[in-house]
Amino acid sequence: MFVLDKHGTPLQPTSPARARKLLKRGRAVVARHTPFVIRLKDRTATGSSVDGVELGIDPGSKRTGIAVFTTNGGGERRGLFAVELAHRGGQIRDRLTVRAAYRRGRRSRNLRYRAPRFNNRSRLRGWLAPSLRHRVETTMSWTNRLARWAPVTAVHVERVAFDTHLMTAGKPLEGVEYQHGTLHGTEVREYLLAKWGRVCAYCGASGVPLNIDHIHPSSRGGSDRISNLTIACARCNQTKNNSPVEDFLINKPKLLAKILTQAKAPLRDAAAVNATRWALWRALDAAFPHAVRTASGGRTKWNRQRTGLPKTHTLDALCVGALNTVTQHPHTVLTALAGGRGRYRRTDPDRYGFPRKTNPRTKTVHGFQTGDYARAIVLAGKHAGTHTGRIAVRSTGRFNIRTAHGLVQGIHYRHIRLLQRADGYAYTIQDEGPPSPSHPAANPSLLRQELRAGRVVPEG
Repeated sequence: MFVLDKHGTPLQPTSPARARKLLKRGRAVVARHTPFVIRLKDRTATGSSVDGVELGIDPGSKRTGIAVFTTNGGGERRGLFAVELAHRGGQIRDRLTVRAAYRRGRRSRNLRYRAPRFNNRSRLRGWLAPSLRHRVETTMSWTNRLARWAPVTAVHVERVAFDTHLMTAGKPLEGVEYQHGTLHGTEVREYLLAKWGRVCAYCGASGVPLNIDHIHPSSRGGSDRISNLTIACARCNQTKNNSPVEDFLINKPKLLAKILTQAKAPLRDAAAVNATRWALWRALDAAFPHAVRTASGGRTKWNRQRTGLPKTHTLDALCVGALNTVTQHPHTVLTALAGGRGRYRRTDPDRYGFPRKTNPRTKTVHGFQTGDYARAIVLAGKHAGTHTGRIAVRSTGRFNIRTAHGLVQGIHYRHIRLLQRADGYAYTIQDEGPPSPSHPAANPSLLRQELRAGRVVPEG
């Protein structure tokens, strides 16, 4: 739990049990509901012991993981809090495409002439598309929020996917030698694992060694492009051999169509991450001078596998940078879905781009706004019970509440009590991923092998 002193200065985070005791004794008040933040009434930062916390950021195209943890001089990390930020860059891109289509349609119809303006527009150096800039701004927004609630002393972020020069044999690589260095094929393999969900494309097996397979065999003219590569378990890889995928899946037409469609999926997510990594690093460096530590994605994966943690965005954020071990990680993750703060548009268009209806000019209805986090206590009727979640206001006074169990419609505003004002995000709590099946602690046979090899020291 995050803790503030009586002046709003962040203190060292505390446990939920201690926070409940402080609230019960009247020594603290609730400053924020989600994430939960308390403010002490009788303590200041000068009279408290503040060791500081560090942040780890794993930037992604659709979701970004942020972890809050403490560390000691020996490289031991103890996870305290984790948030998974779900971006809406895809929605922004789609809406901009629709807007461009409306304008292009109005320009081509028999209406007043509207001259195109795209030829006289200039873009500043470092310009990013709105869908990409959204990813950077939302990540920075949450980083600044956490810095207001906790004493952040350092920020660890992935800046490159793999640092090949760091892992070479002591000399820079050039030309063909650079392409076939010590990490030749690693980036391709990691991308394929993420693209195909870390399961065999042919049988769906998971938790087994996966090989890179050519959909159209190279012996029959198939290329080494990403669109011709997939991942397969050893059994399927050997069974398929060099036969065409159409012959191998002749009895599974639906699976064949799915594989061919997924193989041609564009590199949109990878391009989005590569385009925003450096912009995010520059923004972090400006907000936290001399406190930003950069690392590579290859080192993050190595740290995660070495500590036996599963593949999630938040656990990747916990493993960014230099560390020796992870002694604790949160068992639940706060998921923040970026939903926006509303829109400026006052009319909704029809399929041809003409105004169809007018939206209300005011966002507030009976003191509530869409997106407010509230609790409704209904004593009787078909909606009897307690409902907590994000509300959607209606001018009739009967609101909808989106809870963790579904949508509850038609709750009168008199039964609703505000918990937190809308901040542009919808929150849910989910469990962290299970232990990695490839780690010795989760695989008894593998653990026995590690013990016999002397790479694991048994406890007790």
